[in-house]
Amino acid sequence: MRVSRIKLCDFRNIRSMELELCENANIIYGDNGQGKTNFIEAVWLFTGAKSFRGAKDSQMIRFDCPQAALELDFFGSGREQQAMITVESRRSASLNEIPLRSAAELAGHFCAVVFSPAHLTLIKNGPQEKRRFIDTSICQIKPKYVHILNQYTRVLDQRNRLLKDMAYETSLFNTLDIWDERLASFAAVVIKTRASFLERLKPFSQEVYAGISRERETLDFHYVSSLPCEPGLGIPEIERQLLDRLQNQRSEDVKARVTICGPHRDDIEITLNGKSARSYGSQGQQRSCVLALKLAECELIRETVGEYPVVLLDDVMSELDVSRRDYLLNNLRDRQLIMTCCDKAYFKTLGRGIGARIQNGEVVSYRNY
Repeated sequence: MRVSRIKLCDFRNIRSMELELCENANIIYGDNGQGKTNFIEAVWLFTGAKSFRGAKDSQMIRFDCPQAALELDFFGSGREQQAMITVESRRSASLNEIPLRSAAELAGHFCAVVFSPAHLTLIKNGPQEKRRFIDTSICQIKPKYVHILNQYTRVLDQRNRLLKDMAYETSLFNTLDIWDERLASFAAVVIKTRASFLERLKPFSQEVYAGISRERETLDFHYVSSLPCEPGLGIPEIERQLLDRLQNQRSEDVKARVTICGPHRDDIEITLNGKSARSYGSQGQQRSCVLALKLAECELIRETVGEYPVVLLDDVMSELDVSRRDYLLNNLRDRQLIMTCCDKAYFKTLGRGIGARIQNGEVVSYRNY
């Protein structure tokens, strides 16, 4: 999979930009605050996911402009394709001139893996960041998963509102059965999908980490559910266990006025030689874990869809030491890279590619190297 052209209009600080990219390394460089990360963010949106920076759609429109428009020409699934996104109060999209019901439906058509400095703290951050990582990855290889997640979130929100309203209207307690059944049905699919994904990701991650650490440590991880169910079971069995748990914990939920267990509270336990990477791993070891997870994500997407995703590196080279930087670049030579940096000297060993310098949201120089 590769991007051949991108055109942006009124996106963040970018008034108008059109850039042709090569199939190898594409270096976007310049000083801080010039629009490099905005460029990476724009490419990432074509995966159908939300901004990896956590921004709302309205925040991605240039000041005093009614909307932002994005176009992407790319090669995927054996043919040339074009996707378009319009950002207003919400995002709308089309693929090959066919309107989509939502921008999320781009998932699975264009695949990318993004690696930014924020991802380097994935190990030491809380469970929410790990859940976001795994859910975003799954959506690229299982596009329908996003609908399951959305349904689970809607039912969870409705159940939580119900729990809050019970303080004023106790008769609502009798309606919990309906919401428990719906919540358990969606939660079981989320848990099973996450656990299965991690099992597929594990061998790739372990191989990469062994290469980085020169086999000094062994990486391992598993899904930790906040509900007493076995992810190895089938979905119907998990659903029954979840429903029993939800019904047994009702008094606790009513007291807390919130659903205290479920996939929204789950975690991923990551270990090195059997010890928690979060509690006992050094900063270097934690960053190696993240590097292994990201490179493994690339391999899993290739295994599933038949081609490598586009790799987006947003100013991570300055955050990695020489050995990890070299390992990353040496293992990304056979796929398209779009990278940002302040100092293009980091990429002298990349071979063929193009370099584009950005200043104030505009390309001020462009050359092959």
